[in-house]
Amino acid sequence: MALAKKKKRFFEVDMPIINKQTQLQAYELEEIESRNMIYDLTRILKGKNIIMTLQVKIEEGKAVAHPKKVQLLPCYIRRMMRKGTNYVEDSFLAQCKDNQMRIKPFLITRRKVSRAVRKALRNKAKEELIKYTETKTSDELFEDLMRNTIQRELSLRLKKVYPLSLCEIRMLNIENSKKRGE
Repeated sequence: MALAKKKKRFFEVDMPIINKQTQLQAYELEEIESRNMIYDLTRILKGKNIIMTLQVKIEEGKAVAHPKKVQLLPCYIRRMMRKGTNYVEDSFLAQCKDNQMRIKPFLITRRKVSRAVRKALRNKAKEELIKYTETKTSDELFEDLMRNTIQRELSLRLKKVYPLSLCEIRMLNIENSKKRGE
């Protein structure tokens, strides 16, 4: 006797951080548990090339996707770079209320500047971002990044060291999670 074939179905996945829904294909709802999905936010953020990696969790019989990583694409950075400028980038771990986050800021100066100014910008950016993340949860950080509030506040603080033409967070990633078991 032939066994009945299982058929893949589409399951609705809710993404509360951007108030959208999408569909994932699987045999059962439990199969999409802890599946990673990549979502392009370029149209939502008006041309800023950002991709978000989300991890699916099953909560009360519904699939919900929580952000795990936000990354600015290199093509956007290349488009913003101009001749006669310097860039400053860094990578460090910062502790927020519920997770440990890897933050990679990316700054572009208006003109060529000395190494001492670039170092001062890097140190001030790290200090301000660590101070900012201590009071927030990881979900609040992802929302603030998408609303551009982190970048705006950081740019205003760094303007006192040297005015910037671009102040972005190149990558925000959850390294170690306490809450969701990621």
